[in-house]
Amino acid sequence: MVTVTDEMVTAYQRDGVVLVRGLWADWVEDIREGIARNMAEPGPYAAENLKPGEGGRFFDDYCNWQRIPEFERVIRESAVAEVAARLMGSDRVQLFHDHVLVKEPGTSKPTPWHSDGPYYFVEGRQTISFWAPVDPVKEASLRCVAGSHLWEKDVLPTRWLKGESFYPDPEKYMPVPDPDAEGMRVMEWEMEPGDAVAFHYRTLHGARGNEAATRRRAFSLRLVGGDAAYVERPGRTSPPFPGHGMQPGQRLREDWFPVLRG
Repeated sequence: MVTVTDEMVTAYQRDGVVLVRGLWADWVEDIREGIARNMAEPGPYAAENLKPGEGGRFFDDYCNWQRIPEFERVIRESAVAEVAARLMGSDRVQLFHDHVLVKEPGTSKPTPWHSDGPYYFVEGRQTISFWAPVDPVKEASLRCVAGSHLWEKDVLPTRWLKGESFYPDPEKYMPVPDPDAEGMRVMEWEMEPGDAVAFHYRTLHGARGNEAATRRRAFSLRLVGGDAAYVERPGRTSPPFPGHGMQPGQRLREDWFPVLRG
């Protein structure tokens, strides 16, 4: 059983991020098997996030739960929906998508600072992501800026390889800050397999490169609560979900985005 204390709920609402020890401790092997299957059989959105000459390998892929049974079992049978409901303050919990991120040993490239929300076509106060390594993590852990989910403006979404704006109107967004140089409160933890960082879609986050001699495999799951709704963006979103047919203000369609609780 995973215990979510009142202090954890308060921290999540205040900081936009909290550590959940042992969330998927009983599911580590399932997630490892799912990641191995995902890397052996990449989906249409799979990406290699290194430029020529950059050492190591940084693989990511998303939206694969329907074809990878290990992921579907973790999503539907673990306690994640109950934990999400408690942290978000929502009786309703709905699946948005899964995401795999793998940094092989010697991958010095960091994950750029960004917030996920501006890339997505969903907005709401009740949103949550879980980032869980299946390898022990020290320096390559997720790093989150406390309180950034409450900033007035969204952070400019960029393309990771090119560094250019994701949408045609960058003036709508605040520039991507440098949290270390600007003295922001950055939260990060050493983590064991199955631990998870829970964070809001608007929370600014990133990660250092993986200089360790071991892999850093992580499984991430994005969920939404009862107040989350579809919004239109000024361009193609990531993930795009072409042909979804939703209108602004609608909840995500349940046949594509299953309700896990409520």
